[in-house]
Amino acid sequence: MSLSVLGAAREQSDRVALVFGETALTHRDVGSIVRARAAELAPSVAGASEEHPVALVGRSNRSTIETLLALFELGAPVLLVHPRLTEQEKTALLSGARPHTVIAPNDGHARAPGSMPSHDIAAPPDDDRCLVILHTSGTTGTPRAVSLSRAAFVASARASENNLGWQDEDRWLLCLPIAHIGGLSILTRCLLGRRTVVVPRENQRLDAAALAAIVRETRVTLLSIVPTQLAWLLDVVPRWTPPPHLRAVLVGGAAAAPSLLERARERGVPVLTTYGLTEACSQVATQTYGTTPGAEHGSGRPLRGMELRIDAGQILVRGPSVAGDGWLATGDAGHLDDECRLHVHGRLDDRIVTGGENVHPNEVEAVLERCPGVDGACVFGLEDDTWGQIVAVAVVGSVTDDALAEHCARCLAPHRRPRRIAHLDVLSLNRTGKVDRAKTRELASSGLRPLRAS
Repeated sequence: MSLSVLGAAREQSDRVALVFGETALTHRDVGSIVRARAAELAPSVAGASEEHPVALVGRSNRSTIETLLALFELGAPVLLVHPRLTEQEKTALLSGARPHTVIAPNDGHARAPGSMPSHDIAAPPDDDRCLVILHTSGTTGTPRAVSLSRAAFVASARASENNLGWQDEDRWLLCLPIAHIGGLSILTRCLLGRRTVVVPRENQRLDAAALAAIVRETRVTLLSIVPTQLAWLLDVVPRWTPPPHLRAVLVGGAAAAPSLLERARERGVPVLTTYGLTEACSQVATQTYGTTPGAEHGSGRPLRGMELRIDAGQILVRGPSVAGDGWLATGDAGHLDDECRLHVHGRLDDRIVTGGENVHPNEVEAVLERCPGVDGACVFGLEDDTWGQIVAVAVVGSVTDDALAEHCARCLAPHRRPRRIAHLDVLSLNRTGKVDRAKTRELASSGLRPLRAS
């Protein structure tokens, strides 16, 4: 198997490759479309390189996906630009990237198979040449460009396949942005596995009801979401239960609260927690397929070919899908349990040092979210003359200060208990659905008040 649309057309011509609303395209159809699109693009992208890539706004729509697959086939490195960036942010990003060509957001339209002249192309080998350049989510600072090779995507897909396997009827829903590794990897895994990607309708608002409907109506078997989306599904009215054909729900991008995993287990949702990062082409560790949800799994064991070790509390990763040579320092804190399962504590940069004690916000948030009336919590540090820092929290939900203080007294060591609290209607999220700690702290700053110990 290779990262080639035309290869897929030869090997699995009649299997459905892409579903866009009511339209289903086979691998043969997509091969014909990509040939035509490649004929249009070839003159303008000739000479593109990793240093001067083709810039493409990464919308999860039909025309963009067709264009992206054509660029894959042509071997032109692609810089994917997040569609929700402001014009100022896009201008700054492109200025620093120095692209060879910029493909405008609305350049091209969906094509019918065979509607354009074909172009003789042969996809390059899946070696160390650059496939895409992505930017990290920027949760701890300025987004950073990461160059990822064709070989890295192949290694990552094989590692995922070793855990999940493939079934003939598999359909993976693309409900994460393709401008980030979580969404893009769905496309590359299914291309390599010659399976089906289901794409929501363009501009469709993917709230819980819509997400549940798509999973049911298009017979999605594999779903990749962040914890926020899982919580939406569990809260949807009328009550949502997973359809029998949904065999795995990968939950990553942020820590999933133990209470959320317990709710998923009770509802029969086949959740698999996972840990990954852009520099590793998505998954590094994932809960073993077929096991039930639960906090004891952490983020699962390293996938085949991946290595993990902990150095001074920091997670280091190494493997064929990881950008660069040697061990990659992730900047994430964590530990490995006796069964070699990874437990992620949060970003090292988020660590709060109070009175000489280290406090990881994600660990405190997991405890707070077990308190009745807490729908969400974001923990951060505040400077303090006596302690260096103290723990503060922004909470969403109906919980009272007294109830939360009592819960903290029962469940948290004194240095880990929040000393300041703010109540918010919502927690601020970044573009990938993770809680934006810095922005939430800004929102909470004017409403912070002491949280008295019980």
